[in-house]
Amino acid sequence: MSRPKKSLGQNFLHDANIARKIVDSMHLQRDNRVVEIGPGKGALTGFLLEKLSHLTAIELDDELALQLRATFSEKLTLILGDVLKVDLKTLAKQLGGKVRIAGNIPYNITSPILFWVIDARESVRDCTLMMQHEVAQRLTAKPRTKDYGILSVFAQYYAAPKLLFSVSPKSFTPVPEVTSAIVYLNFSGGGPQQPQALNDSIFRAVVRGTFGKRRKTLRNGLRGLGVPAQELKNISLSLNRRPEELTVTEFVSLADELTRHNVNISFHSTRQKHDA
Repeated sequence: MSRPKKSLGQNFLHDANIARKIVDSMHLQRDNRVVEIGPGKGALTGFLLEKLSHLTAIELDDELALQLRATFSEKLTLILGDVLKVDLKTLAKQLGGKVRIAGNIPYNITSPILFWVIDARESVRDCTLMMQHEVAQRLTAKPRTKDYGILSVFAQYYAAPKLLFSVSPKSFTPVPEVTSAIVYLNFSGGGPQQPQALNDSIFRAVVRGTFGKRRKTLRNGLRGLGVPAQELKNISLSLNRRPEELTVTEFVSLADELTRHNVNISFHSTRQKHDA
């Protein structure tokens, strides 16, 4: 049997009750197009296949891939490789439409995986993911709280996140040092609808750039993005506030004002940098 590999951030779920609870929370239909991220030893895979006519899974570990193919050969299509290198939009087209994503994802790449999904959101119906409880709290945090940040704004702008339940460290092998949580993200309009920014790149840059200086005012954060002082005078929103005070809707309004004034934002690598 394959042993957990620390380099891959592997913590295998062994609690069958938790695995079943996760799958039951998805309310699956037989013909749903589900993509499982990091199936590992198949703790979720078996319960998913009880509900589905077919399952697609993405696994990086070649030893585990061999075991999965041997155990679930008939209804499982296994993609061997790095999930972040899989073109999710193309995969969804191959499967025939929007996909549902599930998985116990490696905690060390939680943020990149979330942005991998966000960048292909038109092809995603929803996600049910296991992640570190601390990160789950960030996704659902409200303004003016210590957990509210970049991930909070993006998760609540692009989807409707909901923390479903916590999972004890004892449910895993090896036992992690942190508590886990199951988070549901609906990309199909199941939650509060946010106004859409006029320019998605400017919206992302404003959120990242201002939170990059979260202890400073919005004015200082926007100056760091290269917004001229003269242009700042045209902004109706009070720039003496700090980024953690703004709602998602207010971030959209701020980005839209900059867009309408044709302000050039000099912030780069909006996809490569992630709030961990």
